[in-house]
Amino acid sequence: MLQNLFRNIPSITKNLLIINVLFFLATFLLETRDIDLHRMLGLYYPSSQYFRPYQIATHFFMHGSFSHLFFNMFTLVIFGSHLERTWGEKKYLLFYIITALGAAFLYFLVNGIEVYSAAGEFFPRMEIYDIQEAGRGMITYKVDPHTPSNIGASSFMLNPVLGASGAIYGLIMAFALLFPNTQFMLLFPPIPLKAKWLALGLGVMALYSGIQNAQGDSIAHFAHLGGMLFGFILVKIWQRDQNRFY
Repeated sequence: MLQNLFRNIPSITKNLLIINVLFFLATFLLETRDIDLHRMLGLYYPSSQYFRPYQIATHFFMHGSFSHLFFNMFTLVIFGSHLERTWGEKKYLLFYIITALGAAFLYFLVNGIEVYSAAGEFFPRMEIYDIQEAGRGMITYKVDPHTPSNIGASSFMLNPVLGASGAIYGLIMAFALLFPNTQFMLLFPPIPLKAKWLALGLGVMALYSGIQNAQGDSIAHFAHLGGMLFGFILVKIWQRDQNRFY
């Protein structure tokens, strides 16, 4: 049954699924050799000493936990498969990449504004001069004492953005715009819900959680919103000009 299900997934969605799973497995295999792929391939704020340009293209293949990976890949198969069959491979892949990059852009824009309000510049000096390992997955950072102490966003400069959630939220938005009345049965709670209300609910939750900014919340809610925003814009552009592929 699973073999038939996997065989029926269209090619781009299937390849994205495989790549994300391989990156996830590699992360934990290399961790046993003290190689931290999260730090290498996750996307850091440009002021961080850990930032590398290639992270822009690698961060949306990285995931922090199995549940994070499972939710994103499950949603990718459900929504992405249908959109790939509707749009075709090239248009679908373009949409996926643009929404993933748009998610990162909005996330860093919002946090950059917070940094600017505290430091007076978007890219202050944030050199990390000491890193102390404090157990598996736990790192204590000491930040350059010359850095303004009131930059509340310093934690996001020291921790990378991981995951395909921005692109996944973009796919949900696109599906809701194209097939608004398609009904799904949610897992938690087990109730039927139309695609348009699912997208609206997820968007409202992401906006509320992003504004709330609860302590200890490591989810990049504005990245989710960024994916939905760029997905909305892209679908509307394509709907307005039916004669152009891009």
